[in-house]
Amino acid sequence: MGKRNLALVAATVVSVIYGVTFTIAKDVMPAYVKPFGFIVLRVGGSAVLFWLCSLFLGKEKIDLKDFPRIVAAAFFGVAFNMLTFFQGLSLTSPIMASVLMVTTPMIVLVLSAIIMKEKILGKKALGIFLGLGGTVLLILYGKSVGKADNALWGNFLVFVNAISYGLYLIIVKKLMDKYDPFAFVKWIYLFGFFMVLPFGYQQLAEVNLPGLPFDIGIKVAFVVIFSTFLTYLLNLLSMKELKPTTVAVFIYLQPFFATVFAIGLGKDELSIVKLLSALLIFVGVYLVTMTKSGKQSQ
Repeated sequence: MGKRNLALVAATVVSVIYGVTFTIAKDVMPAYVKPFGFIVLRVGGSAVLFWLCSLFLGKEKIDLKDFPRIVAAAFFGVAFNMLTFFQGLSLTSPIMASVLMVTTPMIVLVLSAIIMKEKILGKKALGIFLGLGGTVLLILYGKSVGKADNALWGNFLVFVNAISYGLYLIIVKKLMDKYDPFAFVKWIYLFGFFMVLPFGYQQLAEVNLPGLPFDIGIKVAFVVIFSTFLTYLLNLLSMKELKPTTVAVFIYLQPFFATVFAIGLGKDELSIVKLLSALLIFVGVYLVTMTKSGKQSQ
């Protein structure tokens, strides 16, 4: 029971950190560091931290046959996931990006149905329909957001990122069942680093790191240490104790924290369309997860 409570606390901390990250990362990109350059910093810094941890933890040997799965997890969970998210966030608003991320649990269900041939009926189907309606409304609404001419494309990229993360959760589950998280997460980040390097090397080379304002440097460090290294660690530890659907539920807290921080710092504002979209997505996710829990044994 103690471990479960600890896992629930870990999952909550992850949601708070991610909620803050939407606004903090927005302050850095694209004014000081362009999105892909920021990703190279984020993945490279986290890879170093995970490999340092592996000197003391996760000495388990990985079977050679499991490396293709690790490479796939690196692509969907780190490279493609972060490239689409950061590029999307640089074009849209923190609140809309965080609401779109809530579609992840529904995406996991749809992907599981496709991969595992599970039927989606009744309330699940209605939930997916409502959630998709809210997502489409939010993506299309992006055309008229403030001065962001490419907000529509930004919203779409954040949604693609949610699909990528959903695939990652399915892929990484088998690794979780077989290994200690520290044994494979260092490999996921190492492969992920080599995948993002070609995209972000040029943008990173343009950045004068020593010349960054102190507060921007702190925000970059926060995203590397807390938003990446610590959150992935806490997510893996919570997934050890909790069902994937339970972990997914905590994603719903992200828009709440993102909204509080973004509005509190004057970085974003609420609107009727954002609220309506969020309501549709939340109701959709609620229907999907509530009906799924009874069939978790499948």
